[in-house]
Amino acid sequence: MNQESYKKDTLEILLDESANLSINQIKRLLNKMNSAELAHSLESSPPKQRKLLWSLIDDKDEGDVLADLGDEIQQELLLDISNEELSEIVSDLELDEIVDILQQLPENRMKMILGKMSSRDRTRIELALNYPEDSAGGLLNTDVISVRPNHSIEVVMNYLRAQDELPKNTDKIFVVSAEDLYLGELSITKLLTSDINLTVKEVMDTDITPINDNQDDKEVSTLFERNDLISSAVVDKNKKLLGRITIDDVVDVIKEDADQNLLGMAGIAEDTFQPPARAARSRVFWLSMNLLTAFLAAMTINIFEDVLKEVFFLAVLMPIVASMGGVAATQTLTIVLRGLTLEQINSSNLSYLFKRELAVAILNGIVLANLIGLITFAWFGDITLALLISAALIINLIISGIAGIFVPIILRRFKQDPAIAGSVVVTTVTDVVGFISFLGLGTIFLL
Repeated sequence: MNQESYKKDTLEILLDESANLSINQIKRLLNKMNSAELAHSLESSPPKQRKLLWSLIDDKDEGDVLADLGDEIQQELLLDISNEELSEIVSDLELDEIVDILQQLPENRMKMILGKMSSRDRTRIELALNYPEDSAGGLLNTDVISVRPNHSIEVVMNYLRAQDELPKNTDKIFVVSAEDLYLGELSITKLLTSDINLTVKEVMDTDITPINDNQDDKEVSTLFERNDLISSAVVDKNKKLLGRITIDDVVDVIKEDADQNLLGMAGIAEDTFQPPARAARSRVFWLSMNLLTAFLAAMTINIFEDVLKEVFFLAVLMPIVASMGGVAATQTLTIVLRGLTLEQINSSNLSYLFKRELAVAILNGIVLANLIGLITFAWFGDITLALLISAALIINLIISGIAGIFVPIILRRFKQDPAIAGSVVVTTVTDVVGFISFLGLGTIFLL
């Protein structure tokens, strides 16, 4: 049995109520899992089982597990942890992990936790808390190794050997001035292969641009991806070295963004095993918005009451036009959302994307219009009706392509999440346009 299968089997055993495991058996299984696996087990458990599993996790692992959990479940567990216990749990975590956890707490409780920390830790954390959660400053760690440019390679090597251990993901050390201003970096590889008599200044790399503390976390993840970074320096506006961001922090950002986009397409953001009342509360807003848009579509249909009374075939066929437009718009919307997330779409290439999607809409419209036209003619034996639905379909597919491109871009410009609101808006647009085009053409040519 490979390791992946073993992990899966362990999780299934833990969550299988019919297994009738004793508390000691569950604890032994938990002890074999790392923090990420433990977090996954908690996220895969209904609330009652989740609390039991959390209570059986070793005290030394609680901090790492808490840091690996998603916000929703993290907040749930924090409600049952005392301030004294929480102070102990987070004491050994990295700065960015502590900040992430504390940001989930009410302000008065956060202050109480900070009050139980040493003045040094409190100062570091308060500084990090001043940054927005989705900024480079909110991701940084202060566990950096920095040296001066006039130090020799031998001195640096001796300094590193004197350390009990190096910070995690240390692939480089940073070169700073006497005022802690960022000057460049020295990779561990270059350090090990350079003549020990050379100075840091002679072998350091000065061409690498550090990350600004106010940069968006999505920009940071893009920089890491494009440049294959393991770590990067973070500086303030004066180029003073504040700390570093490491690849594990960036992976968390990517995972969180992926989760948000996936749930956002449906207008929800919740724990998989969230209690019914809370789940219903988190979904009702967008269901209500969809209800309003449905009434808007219904009002559009009502405008053409006369033609529907005269030609009932239109009522039978009109859902086809709206449905095809909605699917086409969602396809374009998904492409644009991915492009926006990866920062591939900008003002220089938006024109090409628009023309491409317009061409796709026209080509698909022609193909599908012919197909639906033939089916309609075979069904009802009315050539006019077949031409009308074909024309309406082409119109709606073109509009769906335009909506799929510009709706998410406009929403982002107005500081709204296009992943959450985009599908509601484009569906409304395609429904209304589909009904107006089909029923409008029917009014002109059939009455």
